[in-house]
Amino acid sequence: MTTFQDPKQDERFRELQKKEQEDLVVMLAERHGFPHTRLSTATINTDALRLIPEAEARKANVAPFALIGKRVKVGATSPTSPETLAIVDDLSRRGYEPEVVMISQTSIEHAWVLYPEISKAEETEAGVFDVSGRELVSLAQDIKGLSGITDAVTAITDTSSSRNKISRVLEALLGGAVAVGASDIHFEPEASGARVRMRIDGVLIDVSRLNGDMYRFLLSRIKLLSGLKLNITENSQDGRFSIRLPENAIEIRTSVIPEEHGESVVMRLLNPESLTIPFEELGIDPYLFAILKKEINRPDGLVLTTGPTGSGKTTTLYSFLKYIHTPEVKIITIENPIEYHLDGITQTQTNTKEGYTFVQGLKTALRQDPDIIMVGEIRDSDTAQTALNAAFTGHLVFSTLHTNNAAGVIPRLVNLGVNPKLITSGLNVSLAQRLTRRLCPTCKRPHVFDAEEQNIVERAIDRYNKKRGTDKSFAQGTFFDANTDTENTCPVCGGLGYKGRIGVYEGILTDEHIEAVILSDNLTEREIKKAAEAQNIPSMAEDGIAGKMYAGLTSFHELRRVVDVDET
Repeated sequence: MTTFQDPKQDERFRELQKKEQEDLVVMLAERHGFPHTRLSTATINTDALRLIPEAEARKANVAPFALIGKRVKVGATSPTSPETLAIVDDLSRRGYEPEVVMISQTSIEHAWVLYPEISKAEETEAGVFDVSGRELVSLAQDIKGLSGITDAVTAITDTSSSRNKISRVLEALLGGAVAVGASDIHFEPEASGARVRMRIDGVLIDVSRLNGDMYRFLLSRIKLLSGLKLNITENSQDGRFSIRLPENAIEIRTSVIPEEHGESVVMRLLNPESLTIPFEELGIDPYLFAILKKEINRPDGLVLTTGPTGSGKTTTLYSFLKYIHTPEVKIITIENPIEYHLDGITQTQTNTKEGYTFVQGLKTALRQDPDIIMVGEIRDSDTAQTALNAAFTGHLVFSTLHTNNAAGVIPRLVNLGVNPKLITSGLNVSLAQRLTRRLCPTCKRPHVFDAEEQNIVERAIDRYNKKRGTDKSFAQGTFFDANTDTENTCPVCGGLGYKGRIGVYEGILTDEHIEAVILSDNLTEREIKKAAEAQNIPSMAEDGIAGKMYAGLTSFHELRRVVDVDET
């Protein structure tokens, strides 16, 4: 075997050999009419792997990797060898419907690695965990609120005779997460077991606790489903699997990291339903909405949304694209990951391992004759420069940035090394946003302000009135708070006091006053804010207080959690 003194060169050579091996499989499979796949990038069904003992699989050089009902896919390097045909005959006699798929030796060995680790996960019958989602649909309909999830998990764990206990616990947690609209499930190991929490409307809430043995089995099950290696416990791993529901598919992104008491797991549920909010229903202030409607319909320029992770930026960009999409235009997106599939739009996903970054994707997209481009995130100088150049040369570009407010967008671009003149020519509008939880309409109750809170609210309403020409007053507002009492059994929110989220927004147009600040020697957030005052666009605090809170949609304490309400 060829080796190099440089370990990195050795690794590159091994990767090249693997690629050549996979390319050869593709060529031979297509020549002889066999289907083919690559198991290193696929999820291997361990229930399928159990159908053939390890010794027999190694002797025949095969690996069963997929099982749906009685249909089983068997990977083989030589589909017509006597050993492979013997395996196929044996499966057929046992009532299965085998399909031989041509794979490389690397793929087979990738599957074989799981054999010695399977025993670490509880034995499950084929098809007990139904990734097609039938059980999850039923569970999601039966579970009512967080207490329903807790009760379901407790009932399963207390049934010691249940042979498929691990799969049923996972079903209950996934079905419950779908039922309550959770975006993430957190498994956090402790000295005596693991804590389970779900992120609902942006906030982590305790759901259950698992004993040590149960968590170890569940961890193995999650790793197997996600295509992760069970024997790797000291390094982080990322994987995925999908749940196909009747109306859509939910992709589960799994992240595993080592920590003091074991391995911590976070499962992110990418539910497309949470990203399908129409532009008109985002909750944007009418004045700012009219401005944005005009800006996103321009033929060129850059539109940036900004805010922390989880503030709804992707949802906003998707709503923009759906609003302006027509058969006459070509739209290309560069995302990481693709969270929702948009009909009629070309969507691509970055792959840093293969060198397909945001900037590379953007440069490639420009060669595809697009009218509109969405770049998932501007992280560096190259991406920022390329996006603004594209906006300056006749393309409408949408992207996101991480800053605290709209006034921070331009200084951030300059800090990334973008020429200020390019910003004045290419940037149309900067939009900042946060997500605040909606009060449950059924159990919300009046809020009693203290003197400090009332002063903050009155000043925000006064500023809003001056900008918008309205005559709102503190006395006319309908201010409510969440009912978070432990005895709250509201059937709508499950006793949380909140149900869903709504955005608060602010925006700054790049007009002549802003351009003057950009080209000056005094470019700061403070100067940008001062120059933007003439635009009369409410700030996030003003939109939240005089808009959403004034209408009884959210609470003062919730708004204060996500926005600086004390601004002057």
